Amino acid sequence: MEQRNLYGTSARFQGEQPRNIHLGMDFWCASGTSVMAPLDGKVHSFANNSDDGNYGPTIILEHQNPVSTFYTLYGHLSLESIVGLNPGQYITKGDAFAFLGAPEINVGYAPHLHFQLIIDMGKYQGDYPGVCSSNEILYYSKNCPNPNLLLGYDA
Repeated sequence: MEQRNLYGTSARFQGEQPRNIHLGMDFWCASGTSVMAPLDGKVHSFANNSDDGNYGPTIILEHQNPVSTFYTLYGHLSLESIVGLNPGQYITKGDAFAFLGAPEINVGYAPHLHFQLIIDMGKYQGDYPGVCSSNEILYYSKNCPNPNLLLGYDA
């Protein structure tokens, strides 16, 4: 839920209510860095979201616990990360299942992982908003809770 000015440079985030509030957690690492699954899950969907301001190659995993289903999104990956994937493919906690992409692959962004929790995917496949406008905070703060609830990351 961090407001970021960098989204003002892309038409993707403009409109009546500009979108500039980041919904995930970013991990800045070198391109080629392995992405490991924080939990057991299965591939929900994936895509190369290569339009300006988007994620580039993206994988969404589905996770189930006794009470609910939720999703994790991994954006700004390498193209190789989505080759050979299949919806429903099982991913084990700790598996290196993807790699960070270079700027020319992930739509010009410096190499990093965008990690996001999502409660309800709706009809989205291979993509989900990672940035919202101020008038959408109430919905997205509930549907995309702080990823640190899962990761317990201490910087």
